[in-house]
Amino acid sequence: MVSFALAVMLNYPKLAEQKDRIASHAANVLAVTSLIFAAGVFTGILSGTGMVDAMAKSVLSIIPPAFGPYLPVFTAIISMPFTFFMSNDAFYFGILPVIAQTAARYGISAEEIARASIIGQPFHLISPLVPSLYLLTGLAKVDVGEHQKLAIKWGIFISLMLMVGGLLFGAFPLYHSGS
Repeated sequence: MVSFALAVMLNYPKLAEQKDRIASHAANVLAVTSLIFAAGVFTGILSGTGMVDAMAKSVLSIIPPAFGPYLPVFTAIISMPFTFFMSNDAFYFGILPVIAQTAARYGISAEEIARASIIGQPFHLISPLVPSLYLLTGLAKVDVGEHQKLAIKWGIFISLMLMVGGLLFGAFPLYHSGS
């Protein structure tokens, strides 16, 4: 805040100029600030009520034991929708540890699961839970919905290409033969 105050005084010495600059960005700042608080409340509700653990266990309960050796690929695939519709904190601190514990039973390391889990990040960046999305679309005067319509296919494509790269370069295996 001190740096901002100094920068605005140096760059815009007249009070009227400072007010104009602040007013031109106020809508974006308010939207981003509101989103940050809302995401924090949502994350707190998910974490505090045990909903994240319940979601993780319910997802894992539908996985047949024969599918266990494929958990890194499963993790990579679910990281796209999960990080799109929930905060990174909820996914990485709530769901991922449960997946990693389950994967350990099949001899899959937590590092392999962690590497697979970041595959969905290109898709996550167009999530309505990402404050910078609102800031950038506001500054570019682009509608968030229109941006998402255009970018969703690219986010999925890039995530899938990351998964292929992760498999090809051995960041995580397609199939783990066991411990």
